[in-house]
Amino acid sequence: MKAPKEDKKKHAFFAAFDNGFNKITDLYIHGVRFFIFNKTIGLSLFLGVIVAMVMLFKVLPSSFVPEEDQGYLFGLSLQPDAASLERTTAVNDNIATILRNDEPAIKSVATLNGFSILDSQFRTNTGLLFVQLKEFEERTEAGMSSFDVVKNSRKDLAGIEDGIGMLVSPPSLPGLGSTGGFEFYIQDKIGSSPAELEKVTQEFLSAARKKPELAGVSTTFTASERQLYLDVDRSRAELMQLSIPDIYQTLGVYFGSSYISQFTDFGRIWQVIIQADGKYRNDPSDFDNIYVKSQTGEQIPLSAVSTYKYVAGANMLPRFNGFPAAKVTGAQAPGYSSGQAIEAMESVAQQVLPEGYDYTWSGQAYQEKKAGNTAIIAFAFGLVMVFLILAAQYEMWTLPIGVMLAVPFAICGALLMTWGRGLENDVYFQVGLVTLVGLSAKNAILITEFALDNFRKGMSLEEAAIEGARLRLRPIVMTSLAFILGCVPMAIASGPGANSLHAIGDWCNWWHVSIDPYFIIFCTDVFCYC
Repeated sequence: MKAPKEDKKKHAFFAAFDNGFNKITDLYIHGVRFFIFNKTIGLSLFLGVIVAMVMLFKVLPSSFVPEEDQGYLFGLSLQPDAASLERTTAVNDNIATILRNDEPAIKSVATLNGFSILDSQFRTNTGLLFVQLKEFEERTEAGMSSFDVVKNSRKDLAGIEDGIGMLVSPPSLPGLGSTGGFEFYIQDKIGSSPAELEKVTQEFLSAARKKPELAGVSTTFTASERQLYLDVDRSRAELMQLSIPDIYQTLGVYFGSSYISQFTDFGRIWQVIIQADGKYRNDPSDFDNIYVKSQTGEQIPLSAVSTYKYVAGANMLPRFNGFPAAKVTGAQAPGYSSGQAIEAMESVAQQVLPEGYDYTWSGQAYQEKKAGNTAIIAFAFGLVMVFLILAAQYEMWTLPIGVMLAVPFAICGALLMTWGRGLENDVYFQVGLVTLVGLSAKNAILITEFALDNFRKGMSLEEAAIEGARLRLRPIVMTSLAFILGCVPMAIASGPGANSLHAIGDWCNWWHVSIDPYFIIFCTDVFCYC
């Protein structure tokens, strides 16, 4: 007859793990008993978590979405008002050469002269550069991210004497604005002159630049640009039988251009465009060399019916929402969030803007303002829905309260770790708060299910809660650890979209690590009250 088989011994590692976990379980159950039989301390702990959660919401900076390294940047160049396109081209080429030579993270630079990306206007004194960075795999060393390139370029481009050059990041969400940062409009609602609007805008900029939350606050609006004004004496022109439309058409042909016809040669279609040669339209005295044909066929010099002078005027007259407006661009300073920058701009506007002037937002900042407290509303509805589902499941109103009271602990943990890592209260975090309702209630439900069964089998309320906590601790910890390990790659991600992955990975990773044991203990305590 064969002897019975002996139980196979556990591996030393697993035996040590079980022994260690049993000790942790004993300590955990000791804590559960302590909170159950010292309800005042449990309630104090709960109130403390509520206060901490409210304070963290106030301390945690807000934003819309994280800024990302998108692999490319925009370059801006600005010369004095009315600077020629040739001068802009020279400055743009100089900026491109400096960036290629001094920034190892840059792969190539392309230039577009005469276009301003800030206000989407064609102007001879502005230029645009498209800066392509090297592949992410080639920029693994410190100081080679797009944010570092923008920061380092300020020193590299500071020595340009003929103009101003800078690099800016593209918007985090394509289509929401032309560049990263914010777009702010100062609106004239009383119909004052462009000069008055410029004065108000400059006063606003002077105050805004003193705010530590703001960086790069500027505007392209000016009402003092040097302009050449040609005054045509209409009465004198009529006496000389000159047609006013003929005068302006002649000016347009000489100093602008005019399409005449087209012809075919070498298998291609060529356009015929007439225009005065550059050397004959570089100086105001060139007006004296223009003649206009009168109705009698006589050639009359333009100088006989016109005078010219230099005046100050607006380079353009933009409007926003129907009102004359000056566009102001900028970004949050290092160490501050976009939400703090928006608050700083609005604070300055309320202090500086006179009566009759207002402000409004555009682009990504507008979307961030519009989002407002929608996350709080969604979170509140999520709580209500989970509560109603639990009430239907347990067929009672009091028991789901104990489950739902675990939510503040989870939120407090997510806020604490997000704040500790220097992240912000953005859209990803707000969506995560809604998800936390289900994640935090899940563990409490597991304990409550077992405790309720024990209570129905005849155990006392306190012992049923303690036994439920003891039986479900290990499964809860194991599932939490599995969840944590699955989120670690997002929390430490690098490369494209890394900041968004950090925002997602942090809240869903660290709330388990910091809060799980505590709200499990508290749930068992609350179960006794219910």
